[in-house]
Amino acid sequence: MHRVKEVIVVEGRYDKNTLSQLVDAVIIETSGFGIFNDAQKQKLLRRLAQERGLVVLTDSDGAGFVIRSFIKGCVDPALVRHAYIPDVYGKERRKAALSKEGKLGVEGMRPEVLLDALRRAGATVDDENAASPAVGITKADMFRRGLSGGQGSRERRTALMRALDLPERLSSDALLDVLNVIMTRDEFYAMDI
Repeated sequence: MHRVKEVIVVEGRYDKNTLSQLVDAVIIETSGFGIFNDAQKQKLLRRLAQERGLVVLTDSDGAGFVIRSFIKGCVDPALVRHAYIPDVYGKERRKAALSKEGKLGVEGMRPEVLLDALRRAGATVDDENAASPAVGITKADMFRRGLSGGQGSRERRTALMRALDLPERLSSDALLDVLNVIMTRDEFYAMDI
């Protein structure tokens, strides 16, 4: 597993699933064109870009380039790197037919192609033997603070997301990823939740 410092932005959940098998990184989905009307997610991307930088990894079809261009317009370009996958024609295993343009997307790429694309974009990729990062906020910490696994945890997470000005639709796992980008474990425990 390779660690990537920057936050990686992909189009959808299948892209995220494929990438998360290869890299240890915060991966945010745009929900395809859903990013266009999601002001909270746009704001989140700007915030994450300020903290760690973004690497945009979209499909090499027309829709991927439209999403990529949109992100260029809503996030400071100095904080964004762009990773490109090659045009490979074919169909993903889970799909019954070819895509509109007949190209494989991020989910259909071989792991070495994705890793190479991230490296060429200038992402900070640490190999498997790199020193372990400092312990961040864990699921156990979320449980201890009453943010998961207990009565009223959903309401506490919603209140926390509002207080931190984060999108309210973040899953508990996505919230954990974002918290690890915007604060330390000590800051998490110092918060009044």
